[in-house]
Amino acid sequence: MLTKRIIPCLDVDQGKVVKGVNFVNLRDAGDPVELASFYNQQGADELVFLDITASSDGRNTMVDVVESVSQQVFIPLTVGGGIRSVSDVRVMLESGADKISFNTAAVADPNLIKRSSDHFGNQCIVVAVDARRIQSDSRFSSNGQSTPLINPDISIEKSSEWEVFIYGGRKSTGIDAIKWVKRVTELGAGELLVTSMDSDGMQNGYDLKLLSEISKHVSVPVIASGGAGNLDHLSDAIIEGNADAVLAASIFHFGTYSIEQAKQHMYAKGIPIRL
Repeated sequence: MLTKRIIPCLDVDQGKVVKGVNFVNLRDAGDPVELASFYNQQGADELVFLDITASSDGRNTMVDVVESVSQQVFIPLTVGGGIRSVSDVRVMLESGADKISFNTAAVADPNLIKRSSDHFGNQCIVVAVDARRIQSDSRFSSNGQSTPLINPDISIEKSSEWEVFIYGGRKSTGIDAIKWVKRVTELGAGELLVTSMDSDGMQNGYDLKLLSEISKHVSVPVIASGGAGNLDHLSDAIIEGNADAVLAASIFHFGTYSIEQAKQHMYAKGIPIRL
């Protein structure tokens, strides 16, 4: 069995790390460069840096912050937010990123995944999926179908359970999350970062059903995101959700647990982890 990973997430807005609940009510969690250095020293396996307002603001990811963060860490760094072209991918990789995460741009232009994967290799292409449970039939037209943002083949139906959102959770797409992850892996995504918008910041645990359903349909690694509140939540995402890695923010940023405590707990649960 491959070693599982613990990944702190730095959601950055206007140069500061922030954390909210259900993608809103953001509060300041510190300086991205200082936090990156801290997690590198603590023994995090990887680090994710997401410029969460770059797409909604129509601007590019902050290259200077990425460069500064990459100089402080010696673990894999994934960068996302505002990356819209193959040339943007090149800039981020040259700035020190090891992997690039697409979300909004991938929905707008799915072939961007293939072009980037063909050019740089799928090992550095991550597709982030922000998914929300469908609560009612209000998302459907009179014929029982949703109005998709793009290809009808991946639109939500009556049987769909989760819908994909973009622009930092601000815009619905009409895209079925399970259909979408299958499509993006076919196009060349080498990894998936799956965030439950319903669980995000709630600290009540990851959406294990969402994780297990996605893991069942793809062969690439799945990173669980959204909902970690205690150490059992981390191990549950691996054991019950079949995730390959767990991403967390609040429990690490605000000192609830350390990376070492998380790793020792997972090790005690029989999960292969780099101590």
